[in-house]
Amino acid sequence: MEIRLPPPLPAGLVAALLVLSPATFAGARQEAQVTMATDPGELKFQQDWGYASAVVSGDTVTLSGVVAGVRPGETDLRAGYVRAFERIGAILRNAGVSWDDVVDITSFHTDLTTQMPAIVAVKSQYIKPPFPTWTAIQVARLIPDNGITEIKIVARKPKQAPGER
Repeated sequence: MEIRLPPPLPAGLVAALLVLSPATFAGARQEAQVTMATDPGELKFQQDWGYASAVVSGDTVTLSGVVAGVRPGETDLRAGYVRAFERIGAILRNAGVSWDDVVDITSFHTDLTTQMPAIVAVKSQYIKPPFPTWTAIQVARLIPDNGITEIKIVARKPKQAPGER
């Protein structure tokens, strides 16, 4: 068996590669607008776990999942969903978009059967036609332990009219 090695790189190309900065090889996230939490406790959690509230890359805005949870003594799931949708709305605004720019929703539920009526009721207060895509998935559990549903959002920045900046 014969092993063939590729020809060596020209010296000029090797020299050029050595002088290029690491930013030359940076991925899309390094060029993106990364939005972190403003609450100090939440920001520490994001930094410890290594995630952002949202990343804006080009015209695409991708939000990390926001967990809806119930507080001790709450029996109406809608209260947890309202808090989650309000938080999502704030992250969308901070990223320069609105609920009208949402193109995809993925929700992860610990009990689809009991949670769907409540999330649909709350979602209808924020999402108006034409509707985005939506995938609802059953999961075994979420973090934190009181989490009932995690909601992940993708939005697109609207096209600007010619001459707008």
